[in-house]
Amino acid sequence: MIKKIPYPWFVRKDLDGFFGLAIDNLIQLMLIVALTNRVAGIPNEVVFGYILPGAAISIIAGNIFYSIQARKLAMRTGRDDVTALPYGINTVSLFAYIFFVMAPVYHETKNPDLAWKVGLVACFFSGVIETAGAFVGDWLRRITPRAALLSTLAGIAITFISMEFAFQIFAKPGLALIPAAIILFYYMSHVRLPGGIPGGLFAIGVGTAIAWALNLSGMSGYFDPDWSKGISATIHPPIPVIGSVFSLISSEYVWRYMSVIIPMGLFNVVGSLQNLESAEAAGDRYETKPSLLANGIGSIIASFFGSCFPTTIYIGHPGWKALGAKTGYSILNGIFIAFICFTGTMDAVLRLIPLEAGVGILLWIGIIIAAQAFQETPKHHALAVAIGLFPSLASWGLNMVESGLRAAKTTLYSTVTSGAFQGILPITGAIALSQGFIFTSMILSAMSVYVIEKEYKKASLWAFTGAAMSFFGIIHAYSLTPAGIGNRFGIAAATEFAIAYTAVALFLWLLYVRTKK
Repeated sequence: MIKKIPYPWFVRKDLDGFFGLAIDNLIQLMLIVALTNRVAGIPNEVVFGYILPGAAISIIAGNIFYSIQARKLAMRTGRDDVTALPYGINTVSLFAYIFFVMAPVYHETKNPDLAWKVGLVACFFSGVIETAGAFVGDWLRRITPRAALLSTLAGIAITFISMEFAFQIFAKPGLALIPAAIILFYYMSHVRLPGGIPGGLFAIGVGTAIAWALNLSGMSGYFDPDWSKGISATIHPPIPVIGSVFSLISSEYVWRYMSVIIPMGLFNVVGSLQNLESAEAAGDRYETKPSLLANGIGSIIASFFGSCFPTTIYIGHPGWKALGAKTGYSILNGIFIAFICFTGTMDAVLRLIPLEAGVGILLWIGIIIAAQAFQETPKHHALAVAIGLFPSLASWGLNMVESGLRAAKTTLYSTVTSGAFQGILPITGAIALSQGFIFTSMILSAMSVYVIEKEYKKASLWAFTGAAMSFFGIIHAYSLTPAGIGNRFGIAAATEFAIAYTAVALFLWLLYVRTKK
C-alpha cells in the first residue's frame, strides 16, 4: 500500500521554475501588445482593458488547476518529486489568429472592434475543439509512438525556443552570457550555491546587476529602459463579453476563417498530447481527459472575458522538473501574470529587469526537451526522432529567411517570383515542409518507428494519414501572396503530396503482405 505523504505547496526550487515560466509568459504578452495593435489595428484600450485581463483569468485558473492536479498525483503515489504541468498562451495560435484571422478582417473592414470580436469567436471554437479532444485524446496517445510525440517537441525546442534565445545571448554577451552560463552550468552540475540560493534567481540577480552597471556607466545598446512615461498602474478588472462571442458565431467572417480555426484547435489538442507524453517520459503521468478539458475550458473562459488567444499545456515540463520545481512555481506564475495584466504594469517589469538576464532558463528548457527525445525513447528509435526534427527546422529556417527579406525591404513573394532563389535554395520545398510541420513531424517519425519495428501495416496507415492531410491541405499546401504565406485548405489542396504519400502507403502495404506470407 502506498503511503500518502504531505506535499508542500512551495519549495525553494519553485522560484527557479517561476522565473523561467514567467519570462516565457511575458514574451507572449509582449507579442500580444505589439502585434494586435500593429497588425490588426486593435487599440491599447482593448488590449489592456479586455485582452490581457481575459488571458490572465484563464492563465491563473489553469495554473491553479495543474498545481492541484500535481499535488493529488504526488499524494496518491507517495512521491515527493512531482512537477505540475506548465500552462499558458499557445504561441502558434497567437500568431495564426493575429495574422490569418484578425488582420485580414481588419484590413477588409477597417473595423478593429470586429477584428477583435472575430478573434474572440476563434478562441471560443478552439476551446470547444480542445474540450472535444479530451474524449479522444487517450486513443490518439495510444496509437502514436512516443518518438513521434517527443521528436516534434524536440524540433520546436531546438528552433523556436533555444535558437532565438541563443542568438539573443550572443548578441549581447556582456550582459547575457554570464547569467546564461550560471544557469546552464548550475543545472548541469546540480552544484549547491552559497546559502542554497536558487540558480535561476541568482542568475537573474547577476544579470540585472550587470545591466544596471552598464546603464549607469553610460554604455548604450545593452540595457536602456525608457523612463519618459514613468511607472503607472491602472486597474483593469476582467469584464465579461459573452454577448460579443455568441453574437458573431454565425458571422460570415467567422465561417470564412474556419479553415484556420479548426486546424489550430486540432493543433492545440495534438500539442497537449505531446506535452503530456513528455511529462510521462520525465516521470509524471497525468490523465489525458481532465488535462485536455482544463485546456478547453480555459480557452473558452478566456474568450468570455475578452482574450482572443487559446491557453494550453506548455512545452517544457521536463525542464521545470530538472530545475527541481514542484507545484508552487505554477501558482506563483499565475499570480504574477494576473497582477501585471490587471494593473497594466507589464512594461514597468521589463524596464526594471532585462529580458536577457533570464533567457538562459529558456535556453536550458529547450536543451532538456531535445535531450529527452533521445533519452526517453528506445535507442533504436533514434533515427525516427532525428527524422521528426526536419519539419521544425524547415519552419524555423523559413522564418529566418522571411525576417532577412523584410529587413532588406523586400518580400518572400517578390523574391520567389523573380527566380532569385533559383540554384541557391529550393525555397518552395522549405515552404511546403513548413506548412503543418507539427503534423508532418509526427507522421514521418511514426512511419519511421513502425518501419524500424517492421510493423509495415501501421507504417502504411500513417502514410495514408499523410495522404489525407495533404489532400485537404492540413500539411504541405500553401498559397504565396504579396501579403505572405497563407494556408490553403480544401479539396485537392496538395495533390502531388497526396499522390506521393499514397504511393508510399501502398509500397508499405505490399511489404506488410509479403512479410505476413
